[in-house]
Amino acid sequence: MFERVSEAQVSRAIVGEFTKWFQEYIVCDAIIIGGGPSGLVAAKELASSGFKTLVVESNNYIGGGFWIGGYLMNTLTFRSPSQEILDELKIPYKEVENNLFVSDGPSACSKLISAACDAGVKILNMTKFDDVVLRNNRVEGVVINWTPVSALPRAITCVDPISLESKIVIDATGHDAWVCKSLEKRHLIKLETFGPMDINTSEDAVVEKTGEIYPGLFVSGMAVSTAYGIPRMGPTFGAMLYSGKKVASQVKKILSANSQDLLHVK
Repeated sequence: MFERVSEAQVSRAIVGEFTKWFQEYIVCDAIIIGGGPSGLVAAKELASSGFKTLVVESNNYIGGGFWIGGYLMNTLTFRSPSQEILDELKIPYKEVENNLFVSDGPSACSKLISAACDAGVKILNMTKFDDVVLRNNRVEGVVINWTPVSALPRAITCVDPISLESKIVIDATGHDAWVCKSLEKRHLIKLETFGPMDINTSEDAVVEKTGEIYPGLFVSGMAVSTAYGIPRMGPTFGAMLYSGKKVASQVKKILSANSQDLLHVK
């Protein structure tokens, strides 16, 4: 039934194609750390506008908490007007209360991932953010390593990372806010911590505060909550989608206006 190919051909196809596109993305327009809903929406919007966009994800899967809702039940909730983005992504949903919508997690997540990939986003999964590239008081890239390296015994983890350069970096790592914390430990920024649950306050505030937190570094999604001390929102996802759209809009303006000046090393 299947045509014959050798094991060597399979290996060559994997290594060859991966390294080919990876080399092309060592320098990007935008690198998004975290492949959850806000990161994926931002990536889709940027790639759709023609910007070279890379998502770095520490897990072997993409989507973050968008696969499941609360309490390990894979029903996602969205408050109006989030259904407008669901319509745009062709994600099925239904209204269960006035202005409250639900969607199936696996369906919603898979459609969002597919939309990002179709837009031209490249995804580097099983890859852990390690640090930022910082030059002239501006974030100009990230330092990465394979995720499994951090799980090895300390005696054998002397595996040097590598660096990727970009004009813009977006921290979409959720409550952990790993990229922002790499600057905080050097006293370059001061973070708060996310507050107790308050959905109505949180969703509006996350979208409002989405944006540049340090030159070259933007923050979106629940990383915004940690950065600015905003209450947590739990298993409702509208703000994640709108935060991704907002940060992409901000980044597109900067990339379009400064395409020749932001990155010093080509």
